[in-house]
Amino acid sequence: MLMQNKKTDLYSQSHLVVAGIRIYEHLNSRPPTVDDVCRVINLSTEQGHFICRRLQEIEVIKSVEGSYGTRLFINDHLKLENLPRHEPENKLENDLKKFQDTQKSFSRKIESFQAQQKQKKKDLFTEMEKKLKEELEKK
Repeated sequence: MLMQNKKTDLYSQSHLVVAGIRIYEHLNSRPPTVDDVCRVINLSTEQGHFICRRLQEIEVIKSVEGSYGTRLFINDHLKLENLPRHEPENKLENDLKKFQDTQKSFSRKIESFQAQQKQKKKDLFTEMEKKLKEELEKK
């Protein structure tokens, strides 16, 4: 049976994430990571991280860093009811798009920095080779 009316507003997505945490804990007897929850409820990793960050901000869930990674725990599920019920889908998509654009921009900056470092290294070797040739010509 296909679900026709897939709810994509923050309120509905947040309830799904909290339910995903509960389901994962029930099935695996341990708290999940964000990726675990995303797999359980079939949600993209980016969207899962976005929703989990929002839920942490309003203290619905909390994340605990441990030796086996960052695990999610339900803190106060009743605070979910404070979320706006029908927040437009576009806002969530826009926030997700901003996050993805930021990640791409960050990747480009890293590539640019690596290219600059490679060029500096090349220039340094060229300069060293030039000085070495000058020293050899003096002798």
